[in-house]
Amino acid sequence: MSTETDVNVVTVSKLADNIIGSEIIKIASEVNEKIKQGEKIYNLTIGDFNPKHFPIPNELKQYIVDEYNADSTNYPEANGMTALRQAVSNFLKVRGNLNYNPDEILISGGARPIIYSIYRVIVDPQDTVVFAVPSWNNNHYSYLNNAKAVVIEADVATNFMPSANDIRPYIGEASLIALCSPQNPTGTVFTKEGLEEICDMILEENKKREGVRKPVYLMYDQIYWALTHNGNEHQNPVVLRPEMKNYTIFVDGVSKSLSATGIRVGWTMGPKFLIDKMKAILTHIGAWAPKAEQLAVAKYISNLDLYNSFLTVQKDKIYTRLKGFYDGFQTLKAEGHNVDAIAPQAAIYLTVQLALNGKKTADGKVLETTQDITSYILNEAKLAIVPFYAFGASKSSTWYRMSVGTCSIDDVDGVISNLRAALNKLS
Repeated sequence: MSTETDVNVVTVSKLADNIIGSEIIKIASEVNEKIKQGEKIYNLTIGDFNPKHFPIPNELKQYIVDEYNADSTNYPEANGMTALRQAVSNFLKVRGNLNYNPDEILISGGARPIIYSIYRVIVDPQDTVVFAVPSWNNNHYSYLNNAKAVVIEADVATNFMPSANDIRPYIGEASLIALCSPQNPTGTVFTKEGLEEICDMILEENKKREGVRKPVYLMYDQIYWALTHNGNEHQNPVVLRPEMKNYTIFVDGVSKSLSATGIRVGWTMGPKFLIDKMKAILTHIGAWAPKAEQLAVAKYISNLDLYNSFLTVQKDKIYTRLKGFYDGFQTLKAEGHNVDAIAPQAAIYLTVQLALNGKKTADGKVLETTQDITSYILNEAKLAIVPFYAFGASKSSTWYRMSVGTCSIDDVDGVISNLRAALNKLS
């Protein structure tokens, strides 16, 4: 016989019951509802590409079709097709000055299974994971692995990139340090000196641990590394400090450089014994990239002239949009509005500020919180962007991510014009 309290009985695991949903999805649902109602919304929330503006390379598309026509539709090799791992090995050597053998490389269905398996291989329950915010999903991966998350709130003074001094108080207890450069959501990068200091700190700590306890490892997410802009250079821990090869596991792939988010071909490289364990985990999960797509990517990145030619156009299209929005925000700032932006450095993201707390709308409502600001900009400027608190930063942060992969170049003027009109209504 059921009772009134039966509805309160938890019927799923504790992990499932307490998992936190994506803040970005919450924002997206509101945006999608407005679009359904016929409103013209500039939706710059999603870290993806609109194929109409950013299609994958024609040659890659044809290679994929060719592989399906050749019946490449059965299971791929568990650690990735040999042809792709060999192609990645050469690709990394030529473009990244990184030397990894094919058996030190693992292919996966995009970057997410890679990140999950890195956590699973390194982090025991209640082990410490150190990461900065804003950053993408480290809080959720820490939760899924029952880790102790040490969260560093980075700020505009360092372009929202963590420093060695930020991490140093926690290095002694850390099992994993999670870094990303170019960073999602900020579109900023590590300086050479900044990353060198972090690497030196990790190497020093691991000398203390040698023969006593497991090392502290570095997860280095460089999925956007090909997309640097305006003279900024991608910095790599293993290139800067070759000894870091023993302690670094990379997150990488073609999702961003080739607009290929739906192709689902990602990879990792690192110490072979870790790669083998990650392979075993992913074998049970079945998080493989499709065989046809793997073989097609292998063909494509083996032709570096083709890749480099596409990338030149790709970067120009992205930077033109980023620079357009940056210039627009600087114009609005010069007009006296409480907005700002960090000059674009990399990836498909622009970091912008809407410091509108305390401003009053035309109908007398005071914008008290970041949520109020976000809603006002959506409703009045028809602009959807993601507040940094969706990436773990403080709820009071007035900084936002603008993603340009889904917009046309004509959208730039429209966004700035709408934003100016909305800002002019505030008092």
